[in-house]
This record gives sequence, structure tokens and C-alpha cells, in this order.
Amino acid sequence: MRSRTNPPVGRTRIPTVRDEAKDQRPRPVRPRFALGAVSGALAGFAALAVAELVAVAVRPQSSPVVAVGGAAIDATPAAVKDWAIRHFGTSDKLVLQSGILAVLTVLALVSGALAVRFRRAAAAGILLFGAVGASAAVDRPDSTGLTDALPSVAGAIAGALLLYVLAGRLAVVRRSPAPAPGPVTGEGGDGPPADAGWDRRGFVVAAASAAAASAVLGATGRSLNASRGQSAVISRRTVVLPSPGSPAPPLPEGTGLRVAGIGPFVTPNKDFYRVDTALVVPKVDATAWRLRIHGRGVSRPATYSFDDLLRRDLTERDITLTCVSNEVGGPYVGNARWIGVRLAGLLAECGVQPPSRGGPADQLVARSVDGMTIGSPVEDVMDGRDALLALGMNGEPLPFQHGFPVRMVVPGLYGYVSACKWIEDIELTTFDSYDPYWVRRGWSRRAPVKTESRIDTPKPFARPRAGLVMIAGVAWAQHRGIDKVEVRVDDGPWQEARLAAEDTRDTWRQWSLPWQATEGGHTLTVRATDRTGAVQTDERTRTIPDGASGRHSVVVTVD
Repeated sequence: MRSRTNPPVGRTRIPTVRDEAKDQRPRPVRPRFALGAVSGALAGFAALAVAELVAVAVRPQSSPVVAVGGAAIDATPAAVKDWAIRHFGTSDKLVLQSGILAVLTVLALVSGALAVRFRRAAAAGILLFGAVGASAAVDRPDSTGLTDALPSVAGAIAGALLLYVLAGRLAVVRRSPAPAPGPVTGEGGDGPPADAGWDRRGFVVAAASAAAASAVLGATGRSLNASRGQSAVISRRTVVLPSPGSPAPPLPEGTGLRVAGIGPFVTPNKDFYRVDTALVVPKVDATAWRLRIHGRGVSRPATYSFDDLLRRDLTERDITLTCVSNEVGGPYVGNARWIGVRLAGLLAECGVQPPSRGGPADQLVARSVDGMTIGSPVEDVMDGRDALLALGMNGEPLPFQHGFPVRMVVPGLYGYVSACKWIEDIELTTFDSYDPYWVRRGWSRRAPVKTESRIDTPKPFARPRAGLVMIAGVAWAQHRGIDKVEVRVDDGPWQEARLAAEDTRDTWRQWSLPWQATEGGHTLTVRATDRTGAVQTDERTRTIPDGASGRHSVVVTVD
């Protein structure tokens, strides 16, 4: 028996109206998520490029990546900051910015994929990201006002519009079908709508144009932002540091040991550690820079220009600085020759008295042009030590990354309570009435540098040959001085190392010890004793809240 639905073999089946209607039913449209994600990435790129260009008219710090990065730094717990510095060092800012860009890229890709079905909602999401950047920019401590929101707002609008346009090119166009033939006469009624596809050519042209324009805008914005600091660069180039009225004494012979693997006694500027929160290094024009001194106990408030400081008798001193984030044996310590104005003299001119002489203020709060606040004990900066408003470093004007035009240097205190870079304001107050930036994040109000030492050679896991091996390194206890350094091999007795000549009690001292190394694995440990008789403790503590403590050791294998 023949089937009613299958034609006989060898005969051609004539299509029916039902068959043609079935063929013209709407086919499910697969969303083009991959191209949508590309659209999102292009929209994000365009948003950042436009924001970078608009930041030229505002200021580089108003860029959304910088503003959000600064907000992220402020919101990050102190322990996480310390972990980042420990693992990434001075590249921590690059890692943070790269992380922000990675997150933005993921969000842009997701927004683009969603835009294939939800154009308006995805475009609104881009605007929401812009609002976050605008809020972060306006809330920064160094914000100049609502204008700081303009780069984020302009970038978000550009990105949202571009995403909306590109997603529109991916939308499937429906067309009216040709009339279907009737059952008898061939004349028929209308069939269902047909899928005409998406605008391939329009999408490619729009995407390519957007990518090229964004690249040009972004490059132009970066170039112009970089050139905005030219006046500061010129002002630094024209600075001539006068001869100091109180020059540093010549370095004693033998301050630097000639031992392979140990660094120079004076740290070159390019190698000096840098730890701060500035994602964009401030470039301040020295001719426009001003320093204001005011607050409690300041009977004669004053404002000083850079030239005012240059015309004063300058003091030159060798001073070793240490970052509180320096782990035991860490690299964030450096020694330089600084030239500047004695801070105690300026404060005295303004009528400031230390607490020991009846002054009402016990804290000096220094403010940077980027909004950083650092609190120092008034007693310490006025007790006779060489606390300086430094103008120069190792014979040249301060490098921008180290605080040009002026920074604070106070021997004996960790940097977070003394070494304010790009300083523009000094306010006299009390510890009870104000907590500076780092104190609000769990660090101690007072932080004298701890007595520490470090083995520089041999390096950890080195494989020296048996025989004479030189162990050497540095030790520091600023404003107290180093009296003795000892080394222990494994669990053996402490052996006193040879100390290099001392420059001043405010600088580190190099040391060395010849060791007759025997084959096998060994642990080398160092400890220092300062001039007060205090021996470097063996109790390990974290850097938080007032600096790490413990003894540095390295493990080596002697072949």
C-alpha cells in the first residue's frame, strides 16, 4: 500500500501551500554574542580614549582609571597594601592599573554581549560605569571640584552611544516576503516575514572607524597629558642649587666597602626606592609652588615660595630613609645626600614652640599636592636633628618621583610619619584632634625607625664554593647610630663583623665578615646593636603597625 504522504518512487513531489508556509516560518535568530562582545570592547576603548582627551582640559589626575585607582588604594586594607608592596615592589601601581583595565575589559565584553538583545540596558550600563568614575574623581582628596567628573562623564557618553550604534548594526532585519502562490491559480496571499540578516557591511565600517578614531584620540590625549607638565620640567631644569651654608662633611675614608655584591654607600637617584599612593606623579611648577605654615601655636603664619627657600642658608646632610613597609632584609631603604632648609628654623620663625617648651601643638601635619597627609611629632622635628625641607638630592634638584620641588626629610622616623613629598601645606595640630592618612588605616601615630640589619651577599640560595666567602651587608638605626654588627653561622656563636667607617649616626653602615665556608647547607643570620645598647630583636613582627622587626637570615649551599 502506498503512503499518502510519500510520492511513488521515480515521481517528483509537487510542493503544497502547507510546505511553502512551513519553509517561511520565522527561524530562531542566534544572537551574535561574539561580535557583541567585540562591540563592548570597542565601546570601552572609545570611552577611555575620550576620557583621556578630556582630561587634558581638566587635569591628568581626573582620568577615570587614575581616579578609580586612587579610590581603590584608599579603600584597600593596610594589610593588602603591604602585601602588594612586598610582592610587586615599586610596580604595585602598574599592577593596580592593569587590574583595573582588565576588570573594565571584562565588563565591557559582557555589556557588549548583552547589547545584542538589550541595547538600551547595555548602553545604560556604560553610563553607570561612567558615574562610578565621576564620583571617584570628585571624591579624591586633591579634587578641584565637579570639573574632575567631566572626563568620566564624556567618556561614558561616547562609549554608550558607540555601543548602541554597533549593537544596532547587529540587529536582525525582518522583511516582508513575496506573495505565496495560491492552491489552484498560483495567486496567493501573504506569507510570514522572512529573515533578511544583519548589516554586515555597516558593522564592519562602524567598528573599524571607531577603533581608528579611539586610537587617535587616546594617543593624542596621552601625548597632551604628558606635555602638560612641561612648565614643571622647565622650572626644574632651570633650578640652580646654591652652595649650602652648612655643607655635609666629606665622606670618611672607608664608608663604602669594596665587596662584590654589596651596594654603594650613596644610593643613586634612579635606584632609590619609591613607595607612595600617587598613580600619576605630580609635576609641580616650582615658580608657582607655595608652602603655607599655619595652625595651633603658629603666632606668625607664613607662606613661602620656592625662591624664598633657595635664598635662605641651606643645609646639606647625608640621611638614610626607610619605608615602614620594608620587610626584614627588604630593599626599601636608601641613603642620599640631601640639601634643603632646616624645618625647625622655619617653624621658629612662625612662632612655633615644641611641647617641651610649652607649645600647644604636638603634631605637624604635612599635606601634599595630591592630598596625602603625613603626621610628624613636633618635638622630633625641633629637637636639633637635621629635619629638612629638601630641595635637592645627590647634587641635583629633587627628581619628580621623589618630591620636586620640595619634600620633607626627617632622620630617625619612618617615611609615612615624616617624608611628605610634593609638600604644599604644614598645619600644626595635635595627635588627639587629627589622624593623618596612614593612621586612619591602622598604622601607628609615632614610628621611630627600628634597629635593623641586612645580608646583601651571599644571596639567598646561593651556591658559593668551599673556602673563604665574604659575608657583607648594611645596618641602620637612624639618629642613634650603629655600634656593632654580629653574624652567626647555623647555631654557632655570634661573630663580630668589621664595620665600615661611619658617616653620621643618621646614615646606614656597611659591614663584612670573612667566613671559612665548609661544604653543605648553612643558615647565615645577622643582628645589629645601636648606640643606645639595644640589640636587634629576634622576635618577628609584621610591618603593620609600626615597622617589621626580626633578624635577617639567608640559606646557602656550599659546594
